[in-house]
Parts: sequence; structure tokens; C-alpha cells
Amino acid sequence: MKIRSITYFMNVGWPLREEKIQEAGRFLSTARSAFEAAGYEVQSTRIASVPFTQLLGADAISLTPRFAQKLSNSIAANGIDFASLGPALPDIPESYEMIPDAIAASKNIFFSGIMATSQNGIYLPAMRACADIMIRNATISPDGFANLRFAALANILPGSPFFPAAYHDSDQPVFALAIEAADLAVEAFSNVKTIDDGRKNLTNELENHARKLAYAAEPLKFRFSVRFGGIDFSLAPFPIESRSLGNAFEKMGLAKIGLHGSLAAACILTDAIDRADFPRAGFSGLMMPVMEDAVLAKRAGEKVLTVKDLLMYSAVCGSGLDTIPVPGDISIEQIYALLLDISALALRLHKPLTARIMPIPGKKVGDDTHFNFDYFANTRVMAIEAEPVTRLFAGHDTISIHSRK
Repeated sequence: MKIRSITYFMNVGWPLREEKIQEAGRFLSTARSAFEAAGYEVQSTRIASVPFTQLLGADAISLTPRFAQKLSNSIAANGIDFASLGPALPDIPESYEMIPDAIAASKNIFFSGIMATSQNGIYLPAMRACADIMIRNATISPDGFANLRFAALANILPGSPFFPAAYHDSDQPVFALAIEAADLAVEAFSNVKTIDDGRKNLTNELENHARKLAYAAEPLKFRFSVRFGGIDFSLAPFPIESRSLGNAFEKMGLAKIGLHGSLAAACILTDAIDRADFPRAGFSGLMMPVMEDAVLAKRAGEKVLTVKDLLMYSAVCGSGLDTIPVPGDISIEQIYALLLDISALALRLHKPLTARIMPIPGKKVGDDTHFNFDYFANTRVMAIEAEPVTRLFAGHDTISIHSRK
């Protein structure tokens, strides 16, 4: 198990509050040392800001690329790996238009876009704008990699430490932990006689690690006067089999994840997380990013695991659709139809879900991906079974959906 990110939530300000970013750098450096001393590898340190839309306002939203570039330089100077400037907001439609240029202008800044909230419903124009961002981001580099730094959000609250979903809503700083813990699930269900034994193993391991992490976090709260926002145990994977969530599914007895029985496995893993007692942040469910997981990538390449399967599993567990490679000629309207399903699912079941869809220029369904990135396992381009929606779904209104009680 590793710490994927120590995420420090703050208001970076505009103009940038350089002294606050320096303070964040000092906190994150100290926190990294504290958690390493507790026995954990820390992969990255990050800051997540109050949304750029709120900091710039509608009148200055055209400054977003410059904002991203300046923040990129500032965090690099302070030893911080990545930053999130939060979501574009439906009440500033132009904010969505700025994101591709801002991503192109920076190397380490993440963005997102609100497409649905439990308070108001599904914003159809915002959802279409998110689809447009994904299409435009795909052209920033020949491999379509820039979409790694953007996600469309449905029912996502502030405080999630995983990027690109992370954003803040206060001037008071908070920190939280995003955990790479798929290996705990693999180990929990290896060499056990029953599902219940495996589930107990996983719950116990989560609680044991949570106690150690919370103990290491305690001095940081008081030394820096920063609230601890909790731990996101979303069983995030790394692209080798021993740290693959797909491998954990198959340890239960599935021949291949994607075949029938996989939904039950997703329920059981999520149930184990739900039973654990720990200070929660973010999703704290299952994270199933296809290209960050060796077994998911393999099964997707075999066409055993489909986008529809992943969407179905999100109904009982996950964080949405993540790092999904799709054809380079996919249309805005096809992505829009997929986002419609994700948004409806998130609101009806009152779940936080995101979509990080990656059109690959020049690639068609079944073509191999060729990313040279340590956190990716290459796979094949996946099919999206969608055609443009028309009539009522093609409108410009907001669809209210009540969550199921």
C-alpha cells in the first residue's frame, strides 16, 4: 500500500498568494517526511484550490491559461508535484471553453467541469461543454494524453483528494490522503477459504493502516493549524498484477473480470470498505481506471471488459469511468450520451461519479494504445455504444433528478 497523494486544499488566490503556496510547500514537505517515517511511500504531493471560476469571476475568465501557467511555475518552485484549479461552473459557461488552452499552457495543472449536482440536476449545456473539452484536449498532443488532466464531475463535493476531482470551498486549509491500496484487496482474497474471510481481511487491513495514517497526521494538524480531512481508500491500482484491482476480482473466483459475477465482486469489495472504521474523504469506494490497472487493461484488450460493464459496476461501488481509451474520431454527441448516463446514475443513486474519457487521435476500436507512462498499462481502444441523442435530450435545460431514498 502506498500514499498516491497528500493533497493540501487551499485558496491559491488571484493574483497568486505566493506566500500561501510557499506555506503549502512547507507543509507538504513536512507531511511527506512524517508519512515516510511511518513506513509509507508517498508518490506525490498536490494542492487543490477553490475553483478558478470563483477566483477569476466571469469578467476575467479569459485569464485562465495565464493563471494555470503561473500556478504551474509556482508549485514547481515550491516542490509541489501537481495542482488542481477545480471545476468550470455552469453559471459561467465560458469557463469550460478556457480549459483546453489552460491545460496546453501548463504541465502539471488539472481541471474539471461540473455537469450534474444533486441540488440542481443535470446541466445539459455543461455536459455538452465537458464533451467538447475532451475532444479539444485530445488534439493537444499526438497521443491524446492531455485528457489525463481533465474529468467531468457528477455529484462531486469538495474535499476529494484524488485528481482531477479535487477542489476546495474555503479559505481555511485542509489536507487529505489519496491511497493506492488495490494490493490490500489482492492480498486479502488470496489463500482464504471463504468470501467472508477475505472481506474481513480487507476491512481489518484498512482499519490497521488508517490508525497508523491518522496517528502520523495528528502532529501535522497542530503544528500547521490545518484540519485533517480524512483518507480516501478507493483501492486505487498500479499497472502490475500484484497491485491490480482486477486481480482482486479474479482472486474471488472469477475467470475474468467483465464476465457475470463481476458485479457481485464489486459489491463485496465495496462492502468491505464500508464496514471499515476510518476517517473518510472523497469516494472511498472502488477506483477502476482501465489504463492504470494491468488486469483491467488486459481484459479490456480482450473485449471481455466493456465500458457498459464499468458503468454498471459504478452503480454499486466505483468512482465512475476513468482513463477510458476511445476512438480518435468519436464525436462530441457520442461522449455527451455517455456522460448523460453517468450523470443520471450519480444523481439517482446519490453517488459521486466522474468521467475521464481519452480519445486517441488516429486510433480506432481495437487498435493498441502506445502510452509511455509509468502509471499506464497499454490496452486496446474501447468501443462506445452511442449515437447522437435527439429531441428532448438534445435541449439546453437542466434535468432535475431526485435521489432514490
